[in-house]
Amino acid sequence: MTATFPGLRLRRLRQSETLRAMVRETRLGVADLVCPLFVVPGKRVRREIASLPGNFHLSVDELVKECGRVAGLDIPAVILFGIPESKDEMGSGAYARDGIVQQAVRALKKQLPDLVVITDVCLCEYTSHGHCGVVVGGAVDNDRTLDLVSKTALSHAEAGADIVAPSDMMDGRVAAIRGMLDGNGFTMTPVLSYAAKYASAFYGPFRDAAGSTPQFGDRRSYQMDPPNVREALREVRADIDEGADIIMVKPALAYLDVIRRVREECDLPLAAYNVSGEYAMVKAAAREGLLDEKRAVIEVLTAIKRAGADLILTYHARDVAAWLREGSG
Repeated sequence: MTATFPGLRLRRLRQSETLRAMVRETRLGVADLVCPLFVVPGKRVRREIASLPGNFHLSVDELVKECGRVAGLDIPAVILFGIPESKDEMGSGAYARDGIVQQAVRALKKQLPDLVVITDVCLCEYTSHGHCGVVVGGAVDNDRTLDLVSKTALSHAEAGADIVAPSDMMDGRVAAIRGMLDGNGFTMTPVLSYAAKYASAFYGPFRDAAGSTPQFGDRRSYQMDPPNVREALREVRADIDEGADIIMVKPALAYLDVIRRVREECDLPLAAYNVSGEYAMVKAAAREGLLDEKRAVIEVLTAIKRAGADLILTYHARDVAAWLREGSG
C-alpha cells in the first residue's frame, strides 16, 4: 500500500547535506571528465581565448605544463584540437607527420604516459575554407573526405594517441578509420565517434578559438538537424555497426533527451560534449552576477550524467575537479 501524507514525508531525507549525500542517485566524479585543449605552433605561447575565458591557445611546451596540472587534478583524459600555422584546401596539416597535434601527442606521451590523450579527427581547423572535408563543386565530397580523415586518424595513432575521435560526420567514417587503423597494426586503438553531432548554434566560441568558421555556406548538409532524435539513433547504430568503441552526443545541454534515448538503446560507453557556447553562457551569466557559477556548473554536468552520459567533455573540467576535491576534503 502506498503511503500518503502525513505518513509520507519525502523531506525527511533532505534535512542535512549528509542525508542528502547518502541517498543521492547520481554522482558526478572527476573520473567522468575529459578536458578539451587547443594547441598551436610556437614556444612559450599561453594566450587566453577571449570567447572561452579560462581556456588558452597553448604551444606544445605550455600544453605539456597544462596537462601536468590536469593530471594533478586527477582528470583522466584530455582531447586535443590543433590550430596549424597555415591552412589549405585539402587540410594537409591534419594528417602531416609533423602536424601540430602529432607533435603534441608525442610530447605528452613522453612526459605524461598515464594521461589518456584523445585526438579530434577532423579537417575543419586545417582547411582554408573551414569545412570538414574535401570541397568539390561547392559541396563537401563525402567519399573523398574519408581517405583524409582516415589518414589523419592513423597519423594520430602513430604519434601515440590513446583514442581517436572523428567529428566530421561523414557517412562511413568509422568503418574507414577502423579499417585504416587495423590495416596498419593499430587494432587496439579505440574510436570515440561523434555519433550524433548536431548543426548547433552553440559552437560559436569554439569556431572562434579554432578559426574554423566556414568561409561559405554552413555545415547543415553533414551535421544533424537539431529537431531530429530518431535520426540520431540511426547514426548511433550505424557507428556501432562500423566498429565504434565509444559514442558521443554533441552538444549536451540542449540535447539531454537525445542522450537519454541513446543510453536506453545502447550499451556502449556514452560521452557527451558540454560545448563552448554552453560554457560561455554560464561564464557570462556568472560574470554579471546572475548566478552562482560553481552551483550552476555542477548542476549542469550532473544533469548530463543523470541523462545517461558516462563521460563528459567540458571546458569546466579543471574548475570542477578542483571543486570536487575541495568538497571531498
